[in-house]
Amino acid sequence: MYSVVILTLNEEKNLPACLASLVGCNDIVVLDSGSTDCTHDIAKSAGARVVERPFTNFADQRNFAHAHVPFKNEWIFHLDADEQMTLDLHRECSSLAAQNPGGVAGFMVAPRMIYHKRWIPHSTDYPAYQARFVHVRRFRFVQIGHGQREDPLLPMGSLNGNYLHNISAHNDAELQAKHRHYAAQEATAFINRSPDSKPVWQRLLSRDQLTRRRALKLLSQQLPMRGSLRFFYQYLWRRGFLDGVAGLSYCLLMSRYESWIAAEIRRQRRSKPDAL
Repeated sequence: MYSVVILTLNEEKNLPACLASLVGCNDIVVLDSGSTDCTHDIAKSAGARVVERPFTNFADQRNFAHAHVPFKNEWIFHLDADEQMTLDLHRECSSLAAQNPGGVAGFMVAPRMIYHKRWIPHSTDYPAYQARFVHVRRFRFVQIGHGQREDPLLPMGSLNGNYLHNISAHNDAELQAKHRHYAAQEATAFINRSPDSKPVWQRLLSRDQLTRRRALKLLSQQLPMRGSLRFFYQYLWRRGFLDGVAGLSYCLLMSRYESWIAAEIRRQRRSKPDAL
């Protein structure tokens, strides 16, 4: 078996569906950041343990769980409250946990992004892998921008199954507010980034899809007209138009998001003249 840790903050609307998707899991931990709604009661009524810790960033929160939560199992799946496990992925994780593979620190998993009640694979660069199924002792996260990644030195595998991420769990106004907040974090990470040992163009030619995707993101952060370029890439090049009205709406949101990051980079550079 494997354990599941779910990050929450006032997630009474999303948490029930997340917990309901975890049929067969014998150890669920809700790591909460100070909810004032019914999040705790919902978690406990579903048999989950609740651990509280003030939020600093996603990597710190997940690493805290690895270091301080007494999980029942060595393998852990990380979820957010607006995400759900699927049956195929549950079976795959259960099988791997029983095998307890020692050659890897964790596994990358691609989410299926749900927006306006439908999967939008073209608009969201599916499959965009993330480290989610990991070993409690061998794996640690690092914070990048507004989110977290695996340590690049850790040996990783990848899974065939997908989890669901309902990015329309919040209304459009809430989504825009979240992305404005994320834009500030992305800009700060870009300005404070450390030089990479390989030039961007070399990583763009990599055979590894994840390496190419991250190199493309870094390159885009240095180009003009970021918002327009993001829309062209997502809606036309990646054929987001095949995702219908939901795809158009999401691509427009991502276009605005890129414009907000560019504006925030300019603002931070004006306040820090020594920034590159």
